[in-house]
Amino acid sequence: MIRWDGPSGYVVAFSTRRGGVSTGPYSSLNLGLLTDDDGANVGENRRRVCADVGTDPQRLAMNRQVHGAIVNRARSGERGTPGDGLWTDEQHLPMLKVTADCLPIALARTNGRPGLALLHAGRLGLLEGIVAAGVAELGGSVVAIVGPGIGPCCYEVGAEILDVYRARYGATVVRGRNLDIRAAAEQSLRDAGVTSIEHVDLCTSCNPDKFFSHRRDGGVTGRQGVIGYVA
Repeated sequence: MIRWDGPSGYVVAFSTRRGGVSTGPYSSLNLGLLTDDDGANVGENRRRVCADVGTDPQRLAMNRQVHGAIVNRARSGERGTPGDGLWTDEQHLPMLKVTADCLPIALARTNGRPGLALLHAGRLGLLEGIVAAGVAELGGSVVAIVGPGIGPCCYEVGAEILDVYRARYGATVVRGRNLDIRAAAEQSLRDAGVTSIEHVDLCTSCNPDKFFSHRRDGGVTGRQGVIGYVA
């Protein structure tokens, strides 16, 4: 687990693929249930992640991720509502977003009542406005951390995608035939008024011993994620 040494009153950590019970291409800490992994293994992996950050797995809130810009208020134990973001101002309500190349982002409110949002931000979600939606749900002064995701070293895309991103974010997010979604996420955060932004600048595709990667593994892979709650 990679922990965020962020503002007081929050617990946020990014998982790696290490420390779980899954096998084969899902070895070992796979948190994604919508794979061919055994459901019991995924449940145990999620339990371990919750235990590691000191929270109750029965209360864990998740979404059915759809690569969009919907940010839902977290409900204890709720798992199936479509959306790519969760937020809460309730204490000790854990939330989990899973990724396999997309960026996991945590947002924390630093004034007024504590509030936390977790986002699954990929190529489509960034264009749809997932970052702005998460910041808007929290309101106030917000700080952010962007977790491990695929880097511009490994994320080659088509010319039509590069053209859309260049038009939206400028030339700095394009590296030859590759896309820098981390730079796009940072610009989205700054456009939404977030000035304090940290990064766990690790490429999921470059680090097979640490992370799952949809692109590297041809779609047959597990999911890591970001877990967090208001303490």
